This record gives sequence, C-alpha cells and structure tokens, in this order.
Amino acid sequence: MSHASRTAPRICPLCEATCGLTLTIEGTTVTGARGDRDDIFSRGFICPKGASFGGLDADPDRLRVPLVRGEDGELREASWDEAFDRIAARIPALIEAHGPQAVGVVLGNPNVHTMAGSLYPPLLLAALRTRNVFTASTLDQMPKHVSSGLLFGDANAIPVPDLDRTDHLLLIGANPLESNGSLCTAPDFPGRLRALRRRGGTLTVIDPRRTRTARLADRHVAIRPGADALLLAAMAHVLLEEKLTDPGVLAEHLEGADELAVALADFTPDAVAAACDVDAATITALARELAAAPTAAVYGRIGSCTVEHGTLASWLVDVLNILTGNLDRPGGALFPLSATARAPREATPGKAFAPGKGFALGRWASRVSGHPEAKGELPTAALAEEIETPGEGRIRALVVLAANPVLSAPDGDRLDAALAGHLDFMVSVDPYLNETSRHADVVLPPPPPSQSAHFDFAFNSFAVHNQVRYTPAPVPLEDGRMDESEIHARLILAVSGMHGAPPSAVDDLAITTAITKAGAPKELADELTGGSGPERRLDLMLRLGPYGLTLEQLLAHPHGIDLGPLKPRVPEILRTRSGRVELLPAPIAADLPRLRRALGDRPAPLVLVGRRHLRSNNSWMHNVGSLSGGSNVCTLQVHPDDAARLGLVDGATVRIESAGGGIEAPAEITDTVRSGVVSLPHGWGHSRPGTRMAVAAAHPGANVNQLLDGTLLDPLSGTAVLNAIPVTVTPSP
Repeated sequence: MSHASRTAPRICPLCEATCGLTLTIEGTTVTGARGDRDDIFSRGFICPKGASFGGLDADPDRLRVPLVRGEDGELREASWDEAFDRIAARIPALIEAHGPQAVGVVLGNPNVHTMAGSLYPPLLLAALRTRNVFTASTLDQMPKHVSSGLLFGDANAIPVPDLDRTDHLLLIGANPLESNGSLCTAPDFPGRLRALRRRGGTLTVIDPRRTRTARLADRHVAIRPGADALLLAAMAHVLLEEKLTDPGVLAEHLEGADELAVALADFTPDAVAAACDVDAATITALARELAAAPTAAVYGRIGSCTVEHGTLASWLVDVLNILTGNLDRPGGALFPLSATARAPREATPGKAFAPGKGFALGRWASRVSGHPEAKGELPTAALAEEIETPGEGRIRALVVLAANPVLSAPDGDRLDAALAGHLDFMVSVDPYLNETSRHADVVLPPPPPSQSAHFDFAFNSFAVHNQVRYTPAPVPLEDGRMDESEIHARLILAVSGMHGAPPSAVDDLAITTAITKAGAPKELADELTGGSGPERRLDLMLRLGPYGLTLEQLLAHPHGIDLGPLKPRVPEILRTRSGRVELLPAPIAADLPRLRRALGDRPAPLVLVGRRHLRSNNSWMHNVGSLSGGSNVCTLQVHPDDAARLGLVDGATVRIESAGGGIEAPAEITDTVRSGVVSLPHGWGHSRPGTRMAVAAAHPGANVNQLLDGTLLDPLSGTAVLNAIPVTVTPSP
C-alpha cells in the first residue's frame, strides 16, 4: 500500500553548519532531502551529508532495541526495562563500594548534534559526582576553550569571524570548504568566502596542504606543520615593533599590553622563518596586510589546535584580532548571542561591570600521570591508563555517550584492550555497535534523527549571524524505540538511586533549578509549553534568554527567526577577575619559554597531518553507502618528490610507522600536500571484529590514531597532538 508523499522542515544534525533541510517523507520513511530555501540562515544550501539524510536515517545497521551482555559473554537483544534494571543494579553498587571516581564518563562529538546530548550529560555528571570526564574536546577544540577562558574569563566566550562583513579573512589550520566550518557555524561557508572575494575582500589561507579552501584564496602559505604559534607570534611581533597596533575602543578594556610586547620580543620574522619554512618577508607582509585592512578577522581551527602549542596558537589568533582592533567590531571577530544564552548583564549606572570569577586550570589532576584538568575534563588520551592501572580511584565502570574513542583517541589498541579486560561494567548510548560500544554490557540505542526534534544549543553560540530555529520530529517515534531524551533521563535515574521514578522527574528538577538560579518566579514553571521535557526546558531557556522568546514563537516560524547581525559585546561578556581582557595570562606566559625553545628545533624529515572530507564526519558516518567512495577514501597523500625519494607508487600499499605503532594505507601521490608532509584522514579503521557496521567494514581504512602513543599533549589544554607527527613511510612488503 502506497503512502502519500509529504514534506517537512528539519535542521541537519550532521555537522556544525546546521543547514535547514526539506525532507520528503512517504509514510514514515524519509525518501529525499534538499536544502530549505526558506530557512533564514542557510537559504537552501545543502552538502552531500545533508543530502544523505534519508540513507543515514534508514541505515539497517542502526540498533533498534537495547543490547545486554548475557552470562555467555555475548550481547543479546533485551527490553528497555531489563537494560535499565541492569544499570541500576551495577553502577550504584560500584560507586558505593569504590567511590564516585570509580566511574568514568566519555562524551563524543555527536552529543552536541542532538537536544538530548546537549541537555542531559551535565545532569548525569552531577548525579555521578565523578571527575573522570573525557570528551572529544581534548581531541579537537579544547585549546580554544582554554585560551578564551584565560583571555576573557569564560571558556565558552569564543569569538567568530564576521564572514559576511569582513574585508580580510585569514584562515590558519582550517579547511571550511571540506569541514563546513567548526567553532564557526556558517551554512554555505564556501558561498560566504566567494562573496568575500566578489566584494573585493582578501582571503589568506595558511595550511601545509593546498586544500579546496586554499585554492580559493588570494594567498596560500604552505607552512610547516606544527609551527602555527611561531608564525602567529612573529606576526604579532611585527604589529608591535612597527607600531601597527590600534585596538580602538577595546583599548580601555585591555590589560597586559606592555608585558605582551616584551614576551614576544624574541619571535621576530627572521627568528621563526626557518622553523615555519615561511620566509621573513612573507610573515611581515601577512602582518602588514592584516593591519591595513579596513576590517579583518583571523580564524584558526583543528590544524592549529591539535599541535604541541595548540593553546598558544589559539591565544595568538585572538591577540592578532585584538591588536588590529578587529575583536568585537563588525567585520572582525565577534561574540554571538544565542537565544538560549544567559541574558546579558547590565552595568550599574555610572559603574563598570562587576569582575567575574575568572578561569582556572588544574583544579584537579588525573590519577596516573597527573594531567591537570581543563574546563572540568581530563585528556581522553589518558583514558586507557586510568582504566588499566591498579589502585584506589581506578575507573571500573564507564558510561560512553555517543563516543568511539577506540578510533578517535590515540593508541586505540591499548584502549581496546583496557575496555575488554579491565572494566567491571560499561554502558554505551549509541545507535551502532561500533569499535567501542561492542565492549559494553548494556547498549542503549537512540532513534534515528527523523524521529527526534532538533534545536542547536551549542552551535547557535558560534553562529556568524544571530538566529534561532527549532524543528519538531518530522516522523513519529517508531514502536519499540525510546526517545533519546527519555533514554538519558532514565539513565540518570538508574545511576543516582532513583530507578523507577518517572523520567519527567529529571526535567522537572532541571526546570526548578534553572528558575531558582535565575531568580525568576517559581510560577514560571506552570506557564511553560511543550509536549516533552526537552521542549519545556527549551521554552524556559528561551523565556529567560536575551530575546525573551517562547517555544510557541519558534513553532510559528518553522524556518527560523532572524535575530540580526552580530554586535559588539565587550565588556559585558568578560568574566575575568580583573574585569578586563587579560592579554598575557600567567599560564600563557609560563608556556612561552617552551615555544621559544621551538625556535631552535628542526623538524623530522617527514611529518603527518590529518585531513577532513566533505562526505564524512569523524568515524560515525562511514556506514552510509551514499557517502562512501569518491574523495571520501582513506589514502596517504604524499608529495611526488617524497614519493620518488621513498620509492612509493601511486595506489600501492605503504607502511606508515611512528611512536604508537604502524599501519598500512594506499598511497595517493599528489602535489596538493607540500614536500616533507604526508596526510591521512581521521576516523577510519573499521576492521575490528564484533561490530555491526557492514558498509564501514567493507571499506575499513586505517586508524591514523594508532600511530600515536598518547604521551604527546598540549600541556595547557590536555589536547592530544594529532598533527605534525614524525613518521616513516616505506613500501609495504
């Protein structure tokens, strides 16, 4: 029997661009997806990931019901009640016997792409009372959080480039034509860059690869990998030495400008040129062009974060924006104001804003290696040792929410063994039985995205234009499935000794707490609308937010509400103890000697960097057939000169070795990567037994993170060094 076709709007949950989609639905099946031309933010733009929404949604390998490990050691299908009964019987008992630090929590990237993944993990952590928290941030963006925390007093106050109004954009370690942007939510990033060029603006890209983004640029600087902080420090030195600085209205809110000039005195263009493999004249020109532009923005991402000096590079990105007067002004780098953010503070008439509490690092440390926490998290690279090393405080139970650290973290073999042989109990919330969740004692699968409502709590805070959009679930929840928010709520109840209480109790508590914290009348809870706990919580956050919106208003505008361009927000956003932008925070100053020592370093003959694919997002989209193949392949890109020197043949299998081990991959000989550098994408290695991902297993690729032993971290943020890794490459025997 055929079903009438209908369409429904849905925000795409597959990357940070958050594009609006129009889904075609027959019955309960998504049969097509196109860009929503009426979406107030994306205006019809769509990428291959969004176009594949139906294929991902209907993936036959997605789990439909919970899995529970039986007495025979095998996972079997179980009821939801049995799954939560098992959790309630095991985790509270382990906490009672060994304390809350016996439980670790791992949060993966997909959590920020769902409402439940954004709303409930903080409540879970509060219920567990553990400090053993590991997230994808220490494999990606933590340096930017740390540098923002130190500069502005708030680790989540991250300025984004004002793409639509800037005259000069400098990208370092970023490839938004492939990634669609990161910590910069911008649907149709490619179109926005082309618009920059059309209006006479300048695009500069600093990257060791000639990426699609670099090919669009006016100037491409092929820097030596890992030298980002050195080059940025030299640019800042030029600005200071040549008196090209002009912070503008921001000047009265700055502290440490004189000390900054002294701290960067040694980082001249001549001093850094050899280490960067960028000549001094080019470095000087980059700085002068930035200063001369009517407006400009510097934007750095994963290539400049996941290196030895990732936090220093992230700090220097903002230092350059500050020195040129481009921080917090239109056309520069501005702080978005999302509809669910805290309402802006108001200064007392005639007085400045009250200072904040500031941002502290190292409030506690990991048990084994003593890694300091950053933003409440420990390095994911330390997870294996925290599980396998005996002693008080050893992690005995693990709760993994939408994460696959066996592939995404360094030395997956070690972590794989730790999960298999050293845990007493493990829970995974995951739609797939993947390389990590296959070790769980209980697997709780959320429904496909078409059966879930969507709101971007995280990404609206990084949006290049203030706007707000909400899309209810376009397809009703299938019989036998459980809404992701209920899964999270019941998990919280199970681990906190409240097993059996209604899931709504979790949302009610969250609402009451939020109202009390905001100082709002308790009667506000009765005014909230929405048919679910997450909708009521969203309604509350909108009402308490800076625009005073409601859920009903969002529902009345299915394509979104335009809240206007980004506006200057300093000094309101500052939460430092001084109440000012602290240009040279003490932890940064203490780490600069390490960067200074790098001036004398000479790189290994061959270093490895990662790369992004437009048709992929880490490890969790490799099971979609429509996205496999084409450019989305796991090859080692090698420059022709290096290939000739090493005796490598295009398409032939090569052996790559580094500190963590060795892997094999096909060689792709191309001049898009500079000599002395090879490139392998992240998220592959789907060859382990016991998974249920047929498409991924048919094209497994190699796990680049197996080349890393996990010992090399950016010390300020605890972020794993994933780029500029010394390797050797030889023909496979």
